[in-house]
Amino acid sequence: EHCVVAYLCGEQRGSVLKMTVRCAIVAAAVLLGCSSCKAFVLPPTGWQKTAHNSNNVLQNSLDDGDRISSQLQRTINTLVTAAALFTTALTSPVNIHVNTNGPAITIEKSQAYALNENQLFISDVWFKVTTQYFDQSFNGLGESGWRAKEKEAFQAVEDTGPDDDELVVDAIKTMLSSLGDPYTRFLPKEKYEVLTAYATGGSGKAGIGVQLLEDPRTKNVVVMATTNSGPAASAGVQIGDVILKINGEDMTGASAEVVAAKCRGEQGQKVHIAFLRKDENGNAGTEYLKSITRAQVKVNPIQTQMFTTESGKRVGLLKVPSFSTETVKEMVNGLRSISDDGKLDAIAIDIRGNVGGYMPAGVEAANLFLPARAHIIAEVDKSGAIKGYDADGIGAETSTPLYLLVDGRTASAAEIFAGALQDNQRAVVVGSKTFGKGRIQNVQPLENGSGLAITRARYITPKGRDLHGVGIIPNKETSQ
Repeated sequence: EHCVVAYLCGEQRGSVLKMTVRCAIVAAAVLLGCSSCKAFVLPPTGWQKTAHNSNNVLQNSLDDGDRISSQLQRTINTLVTAAALFTTALTSPVNIHVNTNGPAITIEKSQAYALNENQLFISDVWFKVTTQYFDQSFNGLGESGWRAKEKEAFQAVEDTGPDDDELVVDAIKTMLSSLGDPYTRFLPKEKYEVLTAYATGGSGKAGIGVQLLEDPRTKNVVVMATTNSGPAASAGVQIGDVILKINGEDMTGASAEVVAAKCRGEQGQKVHIAFLRKDENGNAGTEYLKSITRAQVKVNPIQTQMFTTESGKRVGLLKVPSFSTETVKEMVNGLRSISDDGKLDAIAIDIRGNVGGYMPAGVEAANLFLPARAHIIAEVDKSGAIKGYDADGIGAETSTPLYLLVDGRTASAAEIFAGALQDNQRAVVVGSKTFGKGRIQNVQPLENGSGLAITRARYITPKGRDLHGVGIIPNKETSQ
């Protein structure tokens, strides 16, 4: 005879969807003829007075409904009940009056529990991760545990304002770190711009044509590569040079993304950069200053080369430093250029140091070398649904012997490419074990110009291998 109708959990800011569902439960219970609906457990501190008043009104409403024979009147009272619960869940205090002649609702809305702008920003991040993340156990936290992490982030920024960006970012990073996934991460504006430029093959703003990396030992930002004929290469900048200052500003402790952002600017403008060039033994060497004119630079273009082995075989080499939206087109052009002088005996594709980038480019690049209907990869999403990617075989180069050069920095989209060709026995993989990143991210903008990367799926190779944390073992291992 006694039915527990609803339990409104002790949250100051409950999920609108959950509250709506709970109101529907109330409606269902009353329509099923429940004679005594009790046990409304309402939120604690801050809502106690409202909870007490609302509980009395709601109980009276339900009792009145039981004394009315008209099913229509019962339905009307049910809707009033649902509206009352829903309103109570959203705001405080609330005054509700119900009578048997028809419902009358008076709502006095308070903003006492409204989220501030920083909390709303955190809520947006939390919602995006919740709806897209591939592991719906949220690293074992469960739904309630993951919700608790959002509330902890809310509390961390409760008294913050528009100038407290650092506190907000720290709260978001702490919340995301609970997932135990280094690839689901908040991207500050500078890092987001660099990452999207890396994936699209262009930088938007003019730059100097360098790839930068932060040395984990010294925390210095080091030049890892220069673009052929780019501004930096033309000015004499070399791989291994350390960036010390930009336009007089000390770069000690700055991240690679911050340094890269400061190198970019308006086309034709000069940027003054102080470098340190180490000697052959890696010791501190000569500090020098360069004034470099910014220009539009193509990020990581594919390089081609022809050479003949000692046995007289002609080998075409493609150096692919990353995977972007431009990669496949550049690979096609590169294959044409190395085959212009006659038949090739072999093709070598160097993806050492290629950390990936744009995942579809890895799939499309593998398609260039596989016959029709050959499996490339399968993507497994949060629900366990599998989406396969197969080759179409159109114009594919499937006959010339193919070799892939890999190392411990070969990762992500580059591993998709290598894994597909290895599993289909289309290529011989040479080098050392690859990095082992078998997860796929969505990278998306946030409203303040920053970004968010969310792991949305894992992938498996044609033979069912999950490379995450394992990597690809070469067919022929070598340290060179």
